[in-house]
Amino acid sequence: MRKETAKQGTESSLGLRQLLDGSASLVEKLYAQSQAARWGLTLERFVLSLERSVTKHFLGALPPRQKVEDYLGSLHLEDLALASACAAGCESAWEHFFATYRQYLYSAAAAITKRPASDPYAREFADSLYATLYGRETAIGRVSLLNHFHGRSKLSTWLRAVLAQRYIDILRQERRLESLEDDEGFEKVLVPKLHSNWQPSDPNRSRYLHLLADALKQGISCLKQLDRTRLISYYLKDLTLAEIGETMNEHEATVSRKLERVRQELKDKVIAILKSGCAAKNGLNAKPGLDDAQIQLCFEYATEAWPFDFSQLLEAIPPRPGAAKSLPPDG
Repeated sequence: MRKETAKQGTESSLGLRQLLDGSASLVEKLYAQSQAARWGLTLERFVLSLERSVTKHFLGALPPRQKVEDYLGSLHLEDLALASACAAGCESAWEHFFATYRQYLYSAAAAITKRPASDPYAREFADSLYATLYGRETAIGRVSLLNHFHGRSKLSTWLRAVLAQRYIDILRQERRLESLEDDEGFEKVLVPKLHSNWQPSDPNRSRYLHLLADALKQGISCLKQLDRTRLISYYLKDLTLAEIGETMNEHEATVSRKLERVRQELKDKVIAILKSGCAAKNGLNAKPGLDDAQIQLCFEYATEAWPFDFSQLLEAIPPRPGAAKSLPPDG
């Protein structure tokens, strides 16, 4: 797979240089200006990012050489190189990204959600972005949201736009029946409803919450002990990412990424359990699984008022035998 990726990068490099009609020196100049070498980003991989940007901007058309040169000269090359290196999985680039943009993302998330900068929801909303940005290995190569950054704007501007879009998606999901556009057709910025004095009217609410608690119990029992420790440290002991990193000998950027992975794996497992239902056993009838709308209600009711002790679920449930083998390795 790595050889294939390298080959594709070389072919893209040649294609862009041909498009520039032999101006290979321009490509090397852009590479030097981007400081991509400090991240170990190869010229071929950097040119692949340039080609994606050109293709996106010109919509796949074949533009005149001068237009391509002018466009490439207008890009935020250092930001593009950093994003490309992070998307490739370069740890030093990722740590630089984390140190440079962490506080900015917290401030942006607070502004977008209309909450104080220290509000836990805003900070967790910002932290949840890291795993998507870091990406994952797939059968067709590494997939990262950063591959969609093309250098036309500053990376900070693009990150804020991504956060804003994610928040709009959350609001759309929460308010499926309410318009998110004002009278002039612009997106509204809405604050999620608070449910402090909410009284349930759904007679199935208690059943949904118990089903969710059981699914969580099963899901947590499948976690590796180290992943359970991450959840306990963050949610029960209120340790910061830096403090967790000290105890685990990891950079806080790595802690954030792995914590988000554990949360997503646990959520996926819980959803699968809720959908599967229960088979008949010990004289009890089989119970059908829940559909997507019912599962959504489970999470909404849990957000409004969770009546169970989550700490007992994390600390008291021993891992299942072989649970450590059922999940992919950290990284």
